[in-house]
Amino acid sequence: MLDNNLQAQLKAYLERLTKPVELVANIDDSQKSNEIKQLLEQIASLSDKVTVREERNSALRTPSFLITNPGTDSGLRFAGSPLGHEFTSLVLALLQIGGHPSKEAQELLEQVKGLEGEFHFETYYSLSCHNCPDVVQALNLMAVLNPNISHTAIDGALFQNEIDERNVMGVPAVFLNGKEFGQGRMTLSEIVSKVDTNADARAAKSLTEREPFEVLVIGSGPAGASAAIYTARKGIRTGVIGERFGGQVMDTVDIENYISVIKTEGAIFAGALKNHVDSYDVDVIDGQSVAKLIPAAEEGGLHQIETASGGILKSRSIIISTGARWRNMGVPGEQEYRTKGVTFCPHCDGPLFKGKRVAVIGGGNSGIEAAIDLAGVVEHVTVLEFAPELKADSVLQQKARSLKNVDIIVNAQTLEVKGDGSKMTGLEYKDRTDDSVHLLEVAGAFVQIGLLPNTNWLGDTVARNRMGEIEIDARNETSIKGIFAAGDCTTVPYKQIIISAGEGAKAALSAFDYLIRTSTRTAE
Repeated sequence: MLDNNLQAQLKAYLERLTKPVELVANIDDSQKSNEIKQLLEQIASLSDKVTVREERNSALRTPSFLITNPGTDSGLRFAGSPLGHEFTSLVLALLQIGGHPSKEAQELLEQVKGLEGEFHFETYYSLSCHNCPDVVQALNLMAVLNPNISHTAIDGALFQNEIDERNVMGVPAVFLNGKEFGQGRMTLSEIVSKVDTNADARAAKSLTEREPFEVLVIGSGPAGASAAIYTARKGIRTGVIGERFGGQVMDTVDIENYISVIKTEGAIFAGALKNHVDSYDVDVIDGQSVAKLIPAAEEGGLHQIETASGGILKSRSIIISTGARWRNMGVPGEQEYRTKGVTFCPHCDGPLFKGKRVAVIGGGNSGIEAAIDLAGVVEHVTVLEFAPELKADSVLQQKARSLKNVDIIVNAQTLEVKGDGSKMTGLEYKDRTDDSVHLLEVAGAFVQIGLLPNTNWLGDTVARNRMGEIEIDARNETSIKGIFAAGDCTTVPYKQIIISAGEGAKAALSAFDYLIRTSTRTAE
């Protein structure tokens, strides 16, 4: 199951165990059960602190295994084989059950320990999903910290009957006490906020009590991380606030064009950004969204931002780096069938459509890449492109056209997502050459039509163009003194990670220059 390299890595990690770990396998005579048994025995052979015990309990998912401490029945469970992207989740689970501390903020860990009530979480994942591990790991940690919390991570491909019964058409899909809880990437702080009814009030109070910053960075993607590092290195009080560290990079699978890094994955790159920022004295506020900007009344005064939780943060200067989000089709049925057929990530959700017919909306690089990836999993892919010709690179077009189960339709305007009330069943589109309307019978639609800047919360405070992008000059200055912007939320051309990082550094240097040339006014 594990090659020599993985065994060596895992053996080194297991040396950090301080408490014994028991792996309780619920298996039968199937091939999948045999694979689970081999995996667990292999893990146990790497540490004298790990033991394996078998049981046959028809009331539990089979095959599955519980990771616990001997003599207890609490812990966390994997239903299926946690390899692929979930191997890291398995390693962390072993370490945390074995007494190795989490690196999450102590305040957040205490909040999890203090949660009252019974919380039984179930998460459906796919082994190719790069968004799933964050959710699985967060819920696993909650189960480790609080005996009132249980978590089962379920390989959707192995338990296809449950996927069908629960209409799961996007992963990660989380259920709490048998009811839908959330879908898509979620951080530990986001999950805790949803189940802790007093979290918002406590967060607002904590934020409002903070001393004013000299630079407050809004957004924690590549631009925000770069800006924070550059300002922190100047020795000025720096804060970063964002919904999830890494931003849209967390939704990126492979990164092969960041100079000096031949190839990496989005989640790994985001983790490296976080580690770099954490090496400096930066106040990182994660899991918080910003709702309003209140510019200073006069130059040199304190700008303010209001969070969705009601907290207020003040700063002499602000760098906005809130990035962008996937563009929606804007047609009837799209929101109704979001995560019930309408999705954005072929890598995450593709395996859920195995043997089915799907559509890809958009003929740019991302759309054609999605079609190529999906072709190896689903029965058939139809690409719908609004323009008269595809926009993707020629090499991608050639590859897609060579695949027998991929059809490409240009001059196709998507009109409506059809469904039966619980899941998507088709897509209606118009042929722009003759205005004829056609129904495409598909189980899913992967939307790949570009990005929109995350700037709606700004209202009319700073100048934006018709696309909503923040207008900046060569020094990343906005229309308001002391407020700067960087990255995909701005008018800078070419939305690339490396460009965002460079723009973040430039905005930080401009903010520093502004601070040293502006007298402080604290009367506000």
